[in-house]
Amino acid sequence: MFWVHFAILLFAIYVGIRVGGVGLGLIGGAGVTIFTFAFGMKPGSPPIDVMLIIVAVVAASATLHAAGGLTYMVQLAEKLLRRHPRNIVFLAPFCSYFLTMAVGTGHAVYMLQPIIADVAYKTGIRPERAMAVSSIASQMGITASPIAAAVTSFLAMSLKAGYTVTLFHILGVTVPATFIGVLIAALWSLNRGKDLDKDPEFQERMKDPAFRAQLDESVTLLDHGISAKAKRSVLLFFAGVIAIVLIASFKLAPVIDGKAVSMTTIVQIVMLSAGALILLYSRVKVAKIASSSVFTAGMVAVIAIMGIAWMSDTFIDAHKKTLVENMKAMVTQYSWLFAVAMFCVSAFVKSQAATLVIMVPVGFVLGIPINLLIGMIPACYAYFFFCFYPSDLSAINFDRTGTTRIGKYLLNHSFMIPGLIGVGTATVIGYLIGAFFLKL
Repeated sequence: MFWVHFAILLFAIYVGIRVGGVGLGLIGGAGVTIFTFAFGMKPGSPPIDVMLIIVAVVAASATLHAAGGLTYMVQLAEKLLRRHPRNIVFLAPFCSYFLTMAVGTGHAVYMLQPIIADVAYKTGIRPERAMAVSSIASQMGITASPIAAAVTSFLAMSLKAGYTVTLFHILGVTVPATFIGVLIAALWSLNRGKDLDKDPEFQERMKDPAFRAQLDESVTLLDHGISAKAKRSVLLFFAGVIAIVLIASFKLAPVIDGKAVSMTTIVQIVMLSAGALILLYSRVKVAKIASSSVFTAGMVAVIAIMGIAWMSDTFIDAHKKTLVENMKAMVTQYSWLFAVAMFCVSAFVKSQAATLVIMVPVGFVLGIPINLLIGMIPACYAYFFFCFYPSDLSAINFDRTGTTRIGKYLLNHSFMIPGLIGVGTATVIGYLIGAFFLKL
């Protein structure tokens, strides 16, 4: 029955992806129902710790957004880009990367994208060069963020499985790996495509007065007034992030009844507390938090992860013996193949956290060393492959020159090569760091 159940699992994932968003989680729940009632399989366990961490981080990030703190951070990035416009192909992706690292979600890049496009065009640089790699960098920053769902999910699953993994172990691999990956992708992007004055397609569009007029419109956040409270809300948010890093690095978690409070719980309570401080200090309206784009995207991710991970866990628990017998010898000899498998799954599952929640338990079952699994974390980002992720689509829309685009043959889009270069480089470097320098 293994192949029958596997076919149902793949079909459910396929349908969930086609529906998208919350639908991925709902279809996953339906898959658990089929496994349980039609085949008598014992329901697995939904990743409660992972979901609670996401909820806490999203609540704090959305409160920061509602308080104006996120707008202030983007303003600082805009000032840097406009001060050094000639270096935008380098600066834009790293601004996007660090913005994601700071707030734990790649959705923050939407506010920065129209500014990147405006600065590039008005500097005479082909916007595609900065826009595509910036979208890639915004997602690569997820596995380098101490509060991102992907990182905290991996930490929670590792601790539950009995591994002595800390946040420092994970970030010690993912931060340098992804940073270098973004750097190499930006280097490649420096001279991609034709300059605007030599691009016949762009020059043809410039003959349209309406097209020229919309390019001359100014896009900026510098004229947005930012209150002192909004600026200080950023400090409150970062105080929470720094507290988590310090507690994890120096094992400062309180000991209760002879046992230290787990880092999964620490992340939840610290981020909720940071959000509460921002709320009380800035006096932001609570309704504004719930309507934030960051909050909406985060809640969608929670439901998607709940359903798809629950279904996957049910399947893995039922067929653990078969999976081990058929795959263990292969991945033991060629462990890097697991990174390829994770990349393939991520190409369809539009969430790095969801990809890790699906694949990491399989890695545990197969006996892949934890240091190598940590090294392969960057491979959980591949949803640029089919160019259906919101940050990629928004980059296309915000580039008013039309140079950032989906190609005629679907896969020859602007994000493919910088994505493959960035993720490929980060995965190789992460794997090498995990194999030779990470001792657990």
